[in-house]
Amino acid sequence: MRVMGIDPGLRNMGWGIIDVAGSRLSHVANGICHSAGDVLAERLLSLHAQLSAIIGRYGPDAAAVEQTFVNKDAVATLKLGQARGVALLVPAQAGLAVGEYAPNAVKKTVVGVGHAAKVQVDHMVRLQLPGVEIAGADAADALAIAICHAFHLQSAGRLDSALRRAGA
Repeated sequence: MRVMGIDPGLRNMGWGIIDVAGSRLSHVANGICHSAGDVLAERLLSLHAQLSAIIGRYGPDAAAVEQTFVNKDAVATLKLGQARGVALLVPAQAGLAVGEYAPNAVKKTVVGVGHAAKVQVDHMVRLQLPGVEIAGADAADALAIAICHAFHLQSAGRLDSALRRAGA
């Protein structure tokens, strides 16, 4: 299974794609979409086009997006929410089921601690995907989101399998 993680941002939207075979994870690609344009609508369109091209190129089977939290600047929060909308929309348009995870859930899954620092997340992503070259902090976060989603999908699959066996 191929899983895409997306770290939403209006200026820089991180993305990462991994392949999952059983408990084995392997890196496929990662990068950062940089929005272009001076007007908000142009920037959102730019992010939409870039994410669409990435999904078209790599063909993920599932996607996950990090949830955002409200910060002190309401205008910035609203703009980030619009970028997050693009991050949710593009995979959904491609027919993918989209998972959503709180930042602390991603950190707890990847690092083992819900309030881990970015450097710890980056380190654990590198440990789980040996040899990976990460395009930047946003891409590292996106790979962590993909890893988190892969683990949750595997857990759900094991639970579904166990329930089917128990009912049989």
